[in-house]
Amino acid sequence: MSDGLKLSKFSVGVGDRFAHQAKAQLAACILAADAGVEVVPIWNKSNREHVIIGSEPSQTRKAADAAVKTLGWSKPYFLDADHINVKTVEKFLDSCDFFTLDVADSIGQPAAPSDVATFVRRHPELVGTVAIPHIAEPVKTDKAFVEGVANKFLAAVQHAGVIYRLLVEKKGTGTFVPEVSMDETDLPQTPVELLIILAAIADERIPIQTIAPKFTGRFNKGVDYVGDVAQFRKEFEDDLAAIKFAVKTYGLPENLKLSVHSGSDKFSIYRAIHEAMKTFDVGVHLKTAGTTWLEELIGLAEAGGTGLEIAKEIYAEAYAHSEELCAPYATVIDIDPTKLPTPDEVKGWTSEQYTSALRHDQSNKAYNQNLRQLLHVGFKVAAKMGDRYLKALEANEEVVARNVTTNLFERHIKPVFLGL
Repeated sequence: MSDGLKLSKFSVGVGDRFAHQAKAQLAACILAADAGVEVVPIWNKSNREHVIIGSEPSQTRKAADAAVKTLGWSKPYFLDADHINVKTVEKFLDSCDFFTLDVADSIGQPAAPSDVATFVRRHPELVGTVAIPHIAEPVKTDKAFVEGVANKFLAAVQHAGVIYRLLVEKKGTGTFVPEVSMDETDLPQTPVELLIILAAIADERIPIQTIAPKFTGRFNKGVDYVGDVAQFRKEFEDDLAAIKFAVKTYGLPENLKLSVHSGSDKFSIYRAIHEAMKTFDVGVHLKTAGTTWLEELIGLAEAGGTGLEIAKEIYAEAYAHSEELCAPYATVIDIDPTKLPTPDEVKGWTSEQYTSALRHDQSNKAYNQNLRQLLHVGFKVAAKMGDRYLKALEANEEVVARNVTTNLFERHIKPVFLGL
């Protein structure tokens, strides 16, 4: 089931809102290669982000290809149609070779009773005592339990199958990497639930190479993990065990790996991820998405002058329109409005004050995670500036690029993939 294009063991999702940092992001992957680990970049940008910014996937492709050519990158790289569905997939077909199949709206919708019954009959191994190697206690299930899990997830998997077959029809078999996202649900999946989901995916004959389950805790945009790290470690390891068992049992691609969505800046769980990968000898896909956009702001503020003024203006507009900007991201941000500085305060800040508040350095007392989250979802403000913002990036390319590369390599790639 895994013929065709294959995803490397280690990969990092690099969002590039304004398609200006591809070289800086790729430079971080080159540093990883120099350190002895291949981490391939996957440039990801969702339909929602394209709509907000007024961009097209072809622009992201052009930027990625240009960076690869300029820096002489000879290893694989991909372009992710992030969170697409049947309605939005068309615009991504020509440019992308990685597709995150978004089935969030179908999770929890009951599947047809006949489909559930067929699934349960097809998989008697899921009813009774289910022993998954590397998980200490066997799980005891019954027919009602498997039916319940199927009722919650089977319709979503079937929808993923519809999207996948449309992609095959339009692009051809083996010409893209499929990912299925199951992270946008109410509760984390248990290992046996993940196994049931993977059995359903195999039934749909989707050769997924990554899957994004939901984990315990909060994965808020651009800030650290909030939750029980020990519990996360156990869930992560148990999910890896379930995936290994599913690959062997259901013939899924051997390189199938976990994908950690909203994975940027989750510093407190990076050691757990790295150690689990070593234990199971597997890879991971870490999505860092909007982190680059924040590093652009940090670079502009650090540059001073016009760059700092633009950074301050963006904060003032984001503050004024916070309700509008936060609404689409309500489930993945947690902002205390009383801890946001006023625009008048920020107007008087120096470069150091602005960057100290925004840069994710928890040892700095000036760091403000509320401001960081607001600016994370505030890229629409910069988009409205149009050429003014883009020209500021170009005028301050060196300092912006330095921040982008340093952040991606030092704070993300090193702890996750190098264990440093």
